[in-house]
Amino acid sequence: MASLEHIRHTLAHLMAAAVLELYPEAKPTIGPAIDNGFYYDFEFPADKRPTEKELKDIEKKMRKLLPSWKEMTGKEVAYDEAKVFFKDNPFKNELIRDIRDKGEKMTFYTAGKFTDLCRGGHVENPAKDIPSDSFELSHIAGAYWRGDEKQPMLTRIYGLAFNSKEELDSYNKMMVEAEKRDHKKLGKELKLFTTSPLIGSGLPLLQPNGMIIRKEIEDYLWELHKDHGYSRVWTPHIAKEDLYITSGHAAKFGDELFRVQGKEEKFIMKPMNCPHHMQIFADNQFSYRDMPVRYFEPATVYRDEKSGQLAGLTRVRAITQDDGHLFCRQSQISAEVVTIIGIIKAFYTTMGMLDGYWVRLSTRGADKSAYIGSDEIWSTAEKALEDTAVANKLNWKPGPGEAAFYGPKLDFMFKDAIGREWQLATIQCDFNLPERFDLSFVHEKGEKERPVVIHRAISGSLERFMGVMIEHYAGNFPLWLSPVQVKVIPVAEAHADAAAKIRESLRKAGIRATLDDSNDSFGKKIRNAKTAHIPYFIIMGEKDISADKVTLESRDKGQIGQLSADEVMKMLAEEIKERK
Repeated sequence: MASLEHIRHTLAHLMAAAVLELYPEAKPTIGPAIDNGFYYDFEFPADKRPTEKELKDIEKKMRKLLPSWKEMTGKEVAYDEAKVFFKDNPFKNELIRDIRDKGEKMTFYTAGKFTDLCRGGHVENPAKDIPSDSFELSHIAGAYWRGDEKQPMLTRIYGLAFNSKEELDSYNKMMVEAEKRDHKKLGKELKLFTTSPLIGSGLPLLQPNGMIIRKEIEDYLWELHKDHGYSRVWTPHIAKEDLYITSGHAAKFGDELFRVQGKEEKFIMKPMNCPHHMQIFADNQFSYRDMPVRYFEPATVYRDEKSGQLAGLTRVRAITQDDGHLFCRQSQISAEVVTIIGIIKAFYTTMGMLDGYWVRLSTRGADKSAYIGSDEIWSTAEKALEDTAVANKLNWKPGPGEAAFYGPKLDFMFKDAIGREWQLATIQCDFNLPERFDLSFVHEKGEKERPVVIHRAISGSLERFMGVMIEHYAGNFPLWLSPVQVKVIPVAEAHADAAAKIRESLRKAGIRATLDDSNDSFGKKIRNAKTAHIPYFIIMGEKDISADKVTLESRDKGQIGQLSADEVMKMLAEEIKERK
């Protein structure tokens, strides 16, 4: 079977060919394969830009051309030949000059009557290898040439592509379900978070309901760490610019940094917690007997993301990381990583996301100028993580070019309830920052030894993780996470006092309970409880009061029946404690 990435890349070219037949004045630029399909960017005359209504025409033309694409052949061409071929296309000419300046090979690929500048990675026989019903065009967006807002705005046409029509249909069904689960929509309906134009984009505000969820997640994370030798620390939200010059973050993040001018000194709102934790370590005189030293801090960092990239809770400017940094000896790396892996597995088992997870070993890319540290340090760090991944039989794959700028990492990928993949937890091995900050402890011979730092985050960021969880559960949070765990509903006004007493008993037992004492009809009260995704509701009527019991119903299991108040509280307390 042909590689899905090659199918998608080939279809990008097929779409470009179809567009040029329908819009001869268009100028094609680039068209890569992406996670769910492909796209191609074009420059169209202002009055001849296609709209989403025309996507079906382009798609129809693609299917008409496909049978004639019986082979896709490549050949190396000279710079002058390439320049002449694309003499009317300034975008392709810019790419051609870049390829020439880098001393790389210039290749053209041809299928049917269409020829494009490309590095390759296609199917050999598109007509045979690509089912005509396995792709469709999805939408149009604007995109700056090479992602630079100072460059011309182009028209980007997106397509979906899979191995078969069945896979395409399955993906489309998943996206319909994803729309229902959109955390921005559910967040508003369930009063979890809000945004304010007076505060700014990418700076969401948690409502009381949202804060309950966040605090429950944060408390659970600390519960998983506190018996593994971690100590909680706290660091301020700003630091002098010098700290980030030393760490390398100032150079790495550049205009993503929020800068603050004090009366006498320049400050930066912290983009990372690690440089602060280095300073805590440096203020102590540790020996080898103290190692490892483990710090834990759920702390907010700040990055000036572009406004067009911001989205609800999943892409924000104020990012709260469940951050941890371990300072250890090189010989302790494996044991520490094993402990972290155990914490990750426990956390995602509770969240119902462990099935089908995999791990990417993110290493340096070819452009070494994007990273700090020597080749020797990187080789040592990468080998340490690879050895640990192998020894622990992790389902891992290599990810060249995906490393942090200071070290390689293990990135954990999890699937949500509808099969979407999210990169959440991470473990990073860092030999560079301890050297930049000249950190040391005293080893057995009384001499200084440089520690290794392991950076780890279990949920990634609390904001993004909450966004993922809202969609994963579709707002139907398990009992322990639910902002309101029980709603008490009197059948009539005469039963309101008894219902209020039950509500107070639940609250005293530590269960988040509310009372619906509104003037709504009993039926509407039940509907409101279900619409609010509340896990349990208690009904108080005449028969319940006479029997000194309550009627318990479950969002997920339906009617449970009459129980005593003590039985209900015991059952719910156990479910909350075990985080079922």
